This record gives sequence, structure tokens and C-alpha cells, in this order.
Amino acid sequence: MHGHTVADRVTKLTGREATRATALGGSHAWTAFRVELADGTPLFVKALPEAREDGFSGLFQTEALGLDWLGRPAESLVPDVVAWDSHTLVLSWVEERPPTPRAAEILGRRLADMHTAGAGFFGAERDGFIGPLPLDNTPTADWPRFYAERRLAPYLRRATDRGALTPVDARVVEKVIDSVEDLAGEPEPAARIHGDLWSGNVLWQEGDAVLVDPAAHGGHRETDLAMLALFGLPHLDRVRDSYNEVAPLAAGWRQRIALHQLHPLLVHVSLFGAAYRTTTMDAARAALRV
Repeated sequence: MHGHTVADRVTKLTGREATRATALGGSHAWTAFRVELADGTPLFVKALPEAREDGFSGLFQTEALGLDWLGRPAESLVPDVVAWDSHTLVLSWVEERPPTPRAAEILGRRLADMHTAGAGFFGAERDGFIGPLPLDNTPTADWPRFYAERRLAPYLRRATDRGALTPVDARVVEKVIDSVEDLAGEPEPAARIHGDLWSGNVLWQEGDAVLVDPAAHGGHRETDLAMLALFGLPHLDRVRDSYNEVAPLAAGWRQRIALHQLHPLLVHVSLFGAAYRTTTMDAARAALRV
């Protein structure tokens, strides 16, 4: 995709002249750009090719609305949504800086504020995406059922259909699905969660951090915290400590980390194959040992 095409899109969407678009790299079906306006303002843009929308209808709408929803209780925790259409998402530019303990403490408190703002129900008003994969957000009455039916079972099917998990593997994960109600801990109200909060979706700024690329929905707050641990977030202990000062986690949360990590790992197996099989199965077995 050419930079001038993206600059033209941004000009049309924002009503402000965009003079330059620099490609930052591709991810799945879309490409990221840094776009500069005539007055020097930088913007971040995700763009699909004009001819490519199959399977991605509503992708950028869902992301834009998710960022807006997450930002209501903690506005500075997400970038500003500038504009969007079916092929383009325009966000404020985030000037990244190295993570610091102080920024991690602020992130923990703001994450707690976001979660405790609540969601009203488990699920969302519309289906979404996690990466390029569809995400069923049909509401359910409680979190164990939501997690089993909307998060674990669909991606277990994807992983087994592509041969990344064996029938023996599948039976272990099915045991987790059948036991979620017993493994989930005490019931909690639906939290306003990011839903895809791995470390790459945390952008550190001067003194704080912002969250990007959400799969936003009403879920369990331990899901976000478990995913931060999955691929290693800098200063994670500081994030957790400051989070706990605002919204203490329920007893036994450490033993439930593997349960909450199982969904993103099944997503990775579905996308990238058997390279994630061992980690996924380790998480499934660890979840059952609670």
C-alpha cells in the first residue's frame, strides 16, 4: 500500500491535510503508518488495502468503539480516536519512552479504575476480533460459562482443526472447559477489560502508558493481568502492587493465572500452529491443578 494513498485517506477522513505517510510494518492483513499533517501533527494509522475487507468487516469500527469505551473511566489510558472508516483507523500518535517503575505504578492504578468501572454483563454489544480472528461476544449470564463457550471452546476447535493440537491435547483442554466453574474462584461482577492485553499492546510514554489494539468486552479482570504476565511486562510487580491498592485481587488469583492465559494461548496455536502447543498444554495442566 502506497503512503500517498494513506495520506489521501487521512485527509478525507479528518478534513486536515496529510502530507506524508511512512509505513511502520504490516500485521496480519493491515499495515501501520505514521502520518504527518501539514501543521506537523503526527498520527498513527492502521490501513487495510482498498480491495481487502473479506473477513474484516467492522474491524476498525470495533477497535475505535472499544478504545472509546475503555477510555471513559480512564481517558489517558488509551490514545484518542481521531477518525475511522471500514479500511482506515486514525489515532493520536504515542511517543514511546522506556518503561519506568513510576509509569508502571500509574498504569496499575488506571487499569484498576478501568476494570472497576464495570461492564454490566459478560460479553459485548457486538462481536469483535482478537488479532485477525473473529471473537464471539454474545453475552452470557456468568463468567465461567462465557469463558468456556466464547473463549476456550471456539479456539480449541480452530487449533484441532488445523492439526496444531492432537486429540489427546484436546481432551485435556476439554477437562478445563468442563471444570471452569470450579476453577474460576469466587464470582465477580463483569469488569471493563481490554481483552488482548499482552505486553506489546502497552505503549510506555513519559511517566505513564497507554493501551492499544483492544478486544474490549465485559470480562474477568484477572484476564488482563494474567495476559500481562504471559509474555513479560516490564515492572509487572509494580503494576500489580499499585492495582491492588485500588482494587485488591481475590484470594487465589495467582493459582488462576494459567486458566486466564489459556485463551490467548489457544489463539496463538490457532494462528501460528504447533510452535505454541507445549506452552498451551502446560497452561491447561496448570489450570487443572488449582
